[in-house]
Order: sequence, then structure tokens, then C-alpha cells
Amino acid sequence: MIRYNPRDWFLIIFKFHKADTFRKLLPLIIALCLYALLITWLETEIWKLSEKSHVKNLSLIHTSLGMVISLLLVFRTNTAYERWWEGRKVWGGLVNSSRNLALKIKAMVPEEAGYYSVMIPNFAYALKNHLRRVHLEEELEPAEGFSVAVNDAVHLPNKIVNQIMQYSLTLERSGKLKPEHLLFIQPELTNFTDATGACERIRNTPIPYSYSVFLKKFMFLYVMTLPFGFVFSLGYLTVPVVAIIFYVLASLELIAEEIEDPFGADANDLPTDEIAAGIRKSVKEILN
Repeated sequence: MIRYNPRDWFLIIFKFHKADTFRKLLPLIIALCLYALLITWLETEIWKLSEKSHVKNLSLIHTSLGMVISLLLVFRTNTAYERWWEGRKVWGGLVNSSRNLALKIKAMVPEEAGYYSVMIPNFAYALKNHLRRVHLEEELEPAEGFSVAVNDAVHLPNKIVNQIMQYSLTLERSGKLKPEHLLFIQPELTNFTDATGACERIRNTPIPYSYSVFLKKFMFLYVMTLPFGFVFSLGYLTVPVVAIIFYVLASLELIAEEIEDPFGADANDLPTDEIAAGIRKSVKEILN
């Protein structure tokens, strides 16, 4: 996730970050400029269309369709941002649940703090990697009954929660943990599985395919027909104007595509690496 000062307008406008949509769209913008230049040249130098040509009326159609495509893109971007923000709230809840569980363990069974100081952060790292469909053994720490070498087919977050629960039951049977204490830590473990399910729902349920395809085709047809109507009023200024319109529309779509799955490693995705590291740091501070 990119850290920046929203008040630094000059740096934001003139610095081209690797996540800037302009860099990603530059080849398409250049191709579109060449296309718009060709259409402008044909209309003014070869076809020599008059002001009475019906082609001029395309601008009226573009005005109406521009409102439609704007509404579609606003809905698309808002939907993607809601998914991004929901993911952030889920991970924020996971931070709170991890700290609360550590505080309860410290108060009830401080002699067992070592096990929980390893397994609670392990869950955060396991969930982060599970959402990215990778398994990084070096980010996990071994504990009693838990091996960092796990088959990729294993649902590691669920396995860790299950082992924490089974270990807690063992402590309860041995008398180290009272039955009411077991009920006391149950909500936090439930929150762990709830967070896993919420994140998987966001990751596994993308925007409907037909909506995404329709929006891209709509934008393509809209932008490709813009030069025909603009030439009559703008002349060769049609080239930069069409490029700017395409940049704005396509950038909104690219941003939505990037943030609708907020658990990856893209520049604008959630900082789950930092959050998991923060959970490990705070849990160990509480339990050690």
C-alpha cells in the first residue's frame, strides 16, 4: 500500500509512480492518438465533410452516452472501493481479536503464553498467504503440535484455529484452564474463522463477468467514435482531447480492477504484510 501526503498536490500530479494508471495506459494512449490523428486527417483532408454532414451529429449521441458511461463507471468504482474497505475492516477486527485473545491468555494461563504468542500471529500470516494462494514457510514459527511444512491443499488458517482450540481444550482437561475461561476465549476464535470467511467471500466473488465485459466494450466503442464528431468543432485538437477522455475513463476502470481484490501484493492493495507483522509484534509484547 502506498503511503502519501494527500495535501502534496505538486508531487502527486507530477510524480509518475509505478502504480500510476498513466504509465499502464501509455501504449494505448499513443495508439489512440495515432488513430484520432488518422480520422482527423481523413475527415479534413480526404473526405472533406461539410458542416451539414450527419457525422457531425455524433457529438449529440456522445453527450447522452457520456452520462450513461459515467454512471456505470461510478457504480463500478464505488463497488470496488466498498470491497476494499470491507477487507480493511475485517483485518482491523482481526487485529483487535488477536490482542484481546492475547490479553485473556496472559491473565488466565500466563505459563502457556509461549504457545499462544506463536500460534496467534501464525494465523494472521497464514490467512494473508492463503488469500494470495501462496505458502511461505519462513513466515511461520513452529509450536507444539504444529509444523510449518504444510501441504498446499490444507486450509492452513482453519488448521491453526483448530489447533489453538484443541490445545485450549487440553489445558481445560488438565485443569490449567477453567471451563468458564474456555468460554471466555471462544468469541475470539470465532472471530478468526469469521474473518477468514469474510475475506474468502471478497476474494472469490468478483464483479459479474458480463458487467465487466459490457463496460469495456462500451468504453471502446465510445472512445473509438469520438474523433468522428469532434473533428468538426476541434479540428486537430481532437487528438489530445480524445486521449484525455480515454485516460480518465480507462483509469477509473483500472483502479476498480486493482482494488476489488484487496488482498494481493499490488501497490494499492491492503498492507496485510504490515498488519500481520503488527499483530506478531503486539501479541509478543503482551505475552512475553
